[in-house]
Amino acid sequence: MSAGTGLDVTVVALTEQTWPALQELLGPQGGASGCWCMWFRRTANEFKRNKGESNREALGELVSSGEPVGLLALDAGGRAVGWVAVAPRLAHIRLDRSAVAAPPDPREDLSDVWSVTCFFVDRTARGTGITRSLLDAAVTYAAEHGARCIEGYPTTAFGGTPAPGLGGERKQVSTLYHGTLTMFLDAGFELIGRRGIKRALVRRELR
Repeated sequence: MSAGTGLDVTVVALTEQTWPALQELLGPQGGASGCWCMWFRRTANEFKRNKGESNREALGELVSSGEPVGLLALDAGGRAVGWVAVAPRLAHIRLDRSAVAAPPDPREDLSDVWSVTCFFVDRTARGTGITRSLLDAAVTYAAEHGARCIEGYPTTAFGGTPAPGLGGERKQVSTLYHGTLTMFLDAGFELIGRRGIKRALVRRELR
C-alpha cells in the first residue's frame, strides 16, 4: 500500500521472520527507555523491573508463540520504517486500570475487542503518512482475526476546547505514540468520549 506521499510501504505482521526488522527499527532503546512495546502488557512495577533487555526478550517470546502483537511497515528495500502495536485488548493488563481506556459499559464483554496502543515511525519516514497506513492495516488485521471492534486511545487537544472531531490539536511529541484523534476519526473511528483534556477513547465497529 502507499503511505500517501509517494513512499511505498508493505505492511506485514510481526512474526519470527520479521522480528529482526522490528529490533533494528526500535534500536537499542527499544523505542523509548527500554519499552519494547511492553508498557501496556505489564503492571507499573513489572515494567520498572524489566526495562530494557528483559522487555525485549519478553516481546520476542510473544512473537515466537505466534500471539498477535503488531504490524510493521517495510519500505521497498525491506527495511522497517514504521510499527503499530495492535492486539486483543485483554492482552494489555494496564488498560484494565486506565481511566482513559475505561469501556463505556463496565459490564461489556471485552473478549473480542482489540486495541491499538502504540505507533513508532523511523525519523527518516515521519510526515509521509505511514502512521495512517499502519492504522488502516491494523483495522483490517483485527477484523481478519475475529475482532468485534477495535479501539484506540489517541492524544487530543492541548489548551483550548476544540469541538469534538474538528481538529484543533496541538501535537505534543511525548504523547504522539498514541496517535492523534483526528487521524483516528478520519479512519472511521467514533469518538466514544474525551478523557480529560489530553486523551480520548475511540472505537470502530467491525461487525
